[in-house]
Amino acid sequence: MSTRVNRRDDFPALRRQIDGQPMSYLDSAATSLKPDSVIRAVTEYYECNGSNIHRGKHRLSEEASDAYEASRVRIADHIGAAANEVVLLRNTSEALNLVASGLDLEPDASIVGCFDAHHSQLLPWRRAGRLEPTRVDRHGRLDRDHFRTLLRGNPRVVALTHCSNVTGVVHPVAELIAEVRAACDAIIVLDSAQFLPHERINVRELDADFVAFSMHKMLGPTGVGCLYGRAARLDALRPMVVGGGMVDWVDVERSVDRRIPYRFESGTPAIASIIGCAAAIDYLEALDQADRAAHERELCAALVSGALARPGIKLIGPPETTDRIALATLSLGEAVPTGEVARLLSDSYGYMVRSGHMCAQPLVTWLAGGETLRVSAYLYNEVAEIDGFYAALDELLALLGPATLVSGARR
Repeated sequence: MSTRVNRRDDFPALRRQIDGQPMSYLDSAATSLKPDSVIRAVTEYYECNGSNIHRGKHRLSEEASDAYEASRVRIADHIGAAANEVVLLRNTSEALNLVASGLDLEPDASIVGCFDAHHSQLLPWRRAGRLEPTRVDRHGRLDRDHFRTLLRGNPRVVALTHCSNVTGVVHPVAELIAEVRAACDAIIVLDSAQFLPHERINVRELDADFVAFSMHKMLGPTGVGCLYGRAARLDALRPMVVGGGMVDWVDVERSVDRRIPYRFESGTPAIASIIGCAAAIDYLEALDQADRAAHERELCAALVSGALARPGIKLIGPPETTDRIALATLSLGEAVPTGEVARLLSDSYGYMVRSGHMCAQPLVTWLAGGETLRVSAYLYNEVAEIDGFYAALDELLALLGPATLVSGARR
């Protein structure tokens, strides 16, 4: 049993009770909860400032602009990038769309992707060119031989998934990137939205051209997506949205775009949320990283072993606990109304989990045949919560039997 410091008290949302019992939040792969420090940073901006950024010379605007840019620097430092290589957007989806549309690829351009990609790393590339996804095995691990075969087609882009939001599998992206570099001259675009909340990366060492992620999955506020791009690659990218804030000069005939990264940030951004991101990075980096990794392994082991111990439940993903995050996606069978189970786990037991196709419908349909239940743990969870979740699930499935699950069933 872990002897780590319990972080639960740092997260005010976890002080809530659901039907008289403590809430257990097990949906962090969708969005993480926010610690007090992040909430204070957002609130302080609204209480003490509230001004726009980069729009004026008065004191409030300059203070807000400084705090905004300091957060950019903080995010960049967290991934080993320069500040001008980090574009601040709304989410990972917008970041990946910016790259896919901004490269101006030919309609038949060859693009290699991953079959386990989130829709945000799938749909933009389908629109941008001819996407060929790399196969995965029955546990969701990448078919390396098929990947190498696709690289021999000399693709223009390789769109990689760092970690699957369905299987929890962490792909060996450093090795994959090295293989791309050795095989062709493709632009490498990495979706790191699921991995970065659990472990830091260094973009220089990874050698990807673009890396996209969202701060709302790593303790930060919603509405902030980040795109890292090599300076030369960003400079050649066409802005997806134009308007105020991304130009240095406009006259009746022409305009001059600002330098990177500002040319990609038109309009008023989510100022308070971006300022709050610095507090999120501070919180993550202040943790004992060895203790955090050990705790993640404990949570992962509890999730995997709990699923494997139940013959009626199919674990979507590998049975091993190595090279994966603390996430388990479960198939309960065609006869079980998965969405109703998720609702009852919430309303009757206090367990917040995700149901559906996880915005990765091709993969979920192939591996599970229908909707699934996803349980994702994070640094504020404990093994006891995982055990409690499985006990609650057992009870609900026992109530189901051969008939339809009774709405509103309770312990």
